Amino acid sequence: MDRKKLVLLVGALIVAIGTALVARSMFAGASAPEANAAAQVEANGPKVLVAQRALPTGTIITADAIGFQLWPEQLVQDAYFLDGEADLAKLIGTVVRHPITAGEPVTQGSLVSPGDAGFLAAALTPGMRAITVPVDAKSGVAGFVFPGDRVDMVLTQSVQGDNGTSLKASETILRNLRVLATDQSTTQETIDGVTQVKAFRTVTMEVTPVIAEKVAVAQTIGTLSLALRAIADTEGELERALAKGDISIPDDATPEEEERILRNALGRPDDARGTFVTGGDVSRFQRSTMPAQGGGGGARQQAPAPASDGGTTATVARPSGPLVRVTRGKATEAVPVSAQSLR
Repeated sequence: MDRKKLVLLVGALIVAIGTALVARSMFAGASAPEANAAAQVEANGPKVLVAQRALPTGTIITADAIGFQLWPEQLVQDAYFLDGEADLAKLIGTVVRHPITAGEPVTQGSLVSPGDAGFLAAALTPGMRAITVPVDAKSGVAGFVFPGDRVDMVLTQSVQGDNGTSLKASETILRNLRVLATDQSTTQETIDGVTQVKAFRTVTMEVTPVIAEKVAVAQTIGTLSLALRAIADTEGELERALAKGDISIPDDATPEEEERILRNALGRPDDARGTFVTGGDVSRFQRSTMPAQGGGGGARQQAPAPASDGGTTATVARPSGPLVRVTRGKATEAVPVSAQSLR
């Protein structure tokens, strides 16, 4: 390459590098004051309490539902909760009175505290009812049920037959019930950040009007127990309902409308017939079928036998209760087993 062309190429390269460095310094100098001003505002600006996620009406406030965030000072209102003035611990367990969108400041009028008039009514979803059932350490999951949890309700009963035998059975009669309070308390008691587990005697749950009637009848039939649900179970059932088409979302639904439909479906209690277990599923010495009703209370039931050669009809005694088939050689005989022989 010609020496003169090489010198020109090197000179052009030097000029390009110099121009780039000058432009970079100019842009950096222009943005530095803005960055410093933003940092100064951020350092000096107040922090207000905002919703970390969408909080519909009736939401029980938990520690992860709200938090403090920097807010422009000129937009701060008297109804806002300010960092350093508001006690966040006292707001845990309150209930949202009006819907709050994610990132929106939480106002003092949007929350209802326990003990205030209308507190439980505000905690209820529109169209729902509150019902209280008695529990103990065994039927109440040993105190590990807290407000906001979801539970299933199991009914255990014993059905008596006229022949003295009974059918013991447990069945899941209700699913996905939201716990509102335990022993009239809507908050979790914590000491040094550790949740305290304690036994309680009553649980208040959110149900539909029809389910409230079913719970009232179930309390007279047998013993009620609560089974704590996993959060993933409820979400999994929602996905299955969407896949089966049980939940319909309009094609023109906005993200807010879609979220509301899914939230309502996720929180809806279910009273469809569930699973059941009888005594025969647990022990071979228990019944697995319904005891015979009627029959005069005797130990045997009469069944018609085939007509004899004389044309008369005879009856033979048909034993009630379980039968044991005994095989001796090639002969097999059904032998009734009475309650006394099982002792």
